[in-house]
Amino acid sequence: MKPTAEHILEAAEGIRGDIIRTPTQWSDTLSLICDARIALKFENQQFTASFKERGALWKLKSLSDEERARGVIAMSRGNHAQGVAYHAKRLAIPATIVMPVDTPTTKVVYTENFGAHVVLEGDSLLEAGQKALDIADREARVWIHPYDDPYIIAGQGTAGLEFLEETPDLDVLVIPIGGGGLISGMALAAKHLNPDIRIIGVQSEMFPSMHNIIHGADKSCGGPTIAEGIAVSEPGTLTRSIVKEHVDDILLVSERYLERAISLFVNVEKTVAEGAGAAGLAAVLQYPDLFKGQAVGLIICGGNIDSRLLAYVLLRELAREGRLLTVRIESQDLPGFLGKVATEIGKCGGNIIDVSHNRLLTALPAKSAEINLTVETRDADHSDAIFAALQALGLNLTRIIEA
Repeated sequence: MKPTAEHILEAAEGIRGDIIRTPTQWSDTLSLICDARIALKFENQQFTASFKERGALWKLKSLSDEERARGVIAMSRGNHAQGVAYHAKRLAIPATIVMPVDTPTTKVVYTENFGAHVVLEGDSLLEAGQKALDIADREARVWIHPYDDPYIIAGQGTAGLEFLEETPDLDVLVIPIGGGGLISGMALAAKHLNPDIRIIGVQSEMFPSMHNIIHGADKSCGGPTIAEGIAVSEPGTLTRSIVKEHVDDILLVSERYLERAISLFVNVEKTVAEGAGAAGLAAVLQYPDLFKGQAVGLIICGGNIDSRLLAYVLLRELAREGRLLTVRIESQDLPGFLGKVATEIGKCGGNIIDVSHNRLLTALPAKSAEINLTVETRDADHSDAIFAALQALGLNLTRIIEA
């Protein structure tokens, strides 16, 4: 069955009351930064912090009593897993979830806490999916595909209905693509309400699977992307047909822009977005001319990011903005030397937040030391001024540039 707008309207009624109608609002600050009118839908405020609940619940509600008794099985890196696990528990349906071995610990723990039996198997979604199908055959469980299922697509499309009902004057929706379930459902819903709206998909440069299909390209898939929620090597068969028909273009975004988007959501909107959830904003940041002056809808589709990884991202962005200065100093290991450096930094208004000495593992002479200093600064100009002041002391120093 190929889903239609009517199926999405039916799904909206079917899950009403069991799913949070997440807020939609315009962002004045992001609009200024992006030189466009930016509207946000906060799907990271679902109970499991992801839009995946919508499709999972609608699929589970479609099952017969006999199918519910047999139990369900799914494969996922985390958000689909949590959506299935949470609502299966609510509906008293036994659930098993197969997750790739590199799935972030946060998502594994949350899925188990929602009552599902978790099996870690495979180095990719494809391998985890094969394991899930093997278990489904052996235990006669119902297979809940994460994206290539008409009920899943219809459920995800309810987010598009809500978005357009609250912001009907959008020119374009920018939607992350992994397997294609979210963009398929949202595109069907949005085009139903506004046939003139443009739909732009976004994928990580490391996993351009749907982009390859639509553009006839052959870019390789793989790599340690921060957007693991859309790190899908093989999109759905059903979803790709819908994308070909209803999606206007697909953009690829770099890791640097994904990280910047995550940081902006924290610092501007005071909300947490995982890499996939920030992909829409990353596309607007990386391709500003495509969206300048337009009303742009972005869905923050998930907020399940490991807290340690989030901390790294925020610190890396501070460094890129020039608000953290890291320097390496090579000098004689003499009393008072570090005090001299610290005094100069203090005079310039810098705040030293980390110091490390290396006397052993270095090619320097035995009476020398290598000192790494990290200094908190106001901005890039302030960092440059402090570095220049240290150079004026005649120090042998190197500025460490963060990637």
